[in-house]
Amino acid sequence: MTPTALTIAGSDSSGGAGIQADLKTFAALGVYGASAITALTAQNTKGVTGIHAVPADFVTAQIDAVFSDLDVGAVKIGMVAQAASIDAIASSLIRWSPRHVVLDPVMVASSGDRLLAAEAVEALRKELIPLASVITPNLPEAAALLDEPVAVSGAGIESQGRRLLTLGCRAVLIKGGHGQGAESIDYLVTADGATALAAPRVATQNTHGTGCSLSSAVAAGLAKGEDLATAVRNAKAWLSAAIAAADRFSVGHGHGPIHHFHRIY
Repeated sequence: MTPTALTIAGSDSSGGAGIQADLKTFAALGVYGASAITALTAQNTKGVTGIHAVPADFVTAQIDAVFSDLDVGAVKIGMVAQAASIDAIASSLIRWSPRHVVLDPVMVASSGDRLLAAEAVEALRKELIPLASVITPNLPEAAALLDEPVAVSGAGIESQGRRLLTLGCRAVLIKGGHGQGAESIDYLVTADGATALAAPRVATQNTHGTGCSLSSAVAAGLAKGEDLATAVRNAKAWLSAAIAAADRFSVGHGHGPIHHFHRIY
């Protein structure tokens, strides 16, 4: 069977993040991508100017249509927008029991625009995180989920990862792109311990969609049968190369996209 992954997320009209970035990532890594759209955003490289949430029952209809026909190897969840959508997604995951669920707890866009209603954060914690094989928060998202300050040291990040495990997910990948220093260090935390994954920090403003794309790359690896540690390492290497190649593009006047297809052109 062709490895297949489903992304449940919002649409980015500028094509750099969200559903569009997820599908590009799947394709770049040799995985067939399906999608269920939770929200439409009016968005470009400079920011988000509007959000239109998809009705929860139609989110359910999209998910059911995919699972009833396609052999989904992994699910990636990104922007969920509202509590009603979280309810719908959680019910669907329980009903269809996918093998792998990668949850990217998207709360705020890179531009600073809020992508998740404040009242929906608790539903994210209680309903979706316990269903996840791995969650992939960045440093501010990890802190927000725990109602704590942003961690600044490796020990602090690992400690937050361990506390996030108590919310019910099987693993936590805390993304270090918002950190400081010459290296961008991600931390994979499981019940067995923590692993630091470092890559050189690339000087570029073309970073739109990095978080979406990393979590999608992890889902792609899982859909292909990789174990979590391998999927995370391969995703990190691929994303680092996509960021390093991002300046081949000249797209927009803000934070441009990464180069998903850097291996091809």
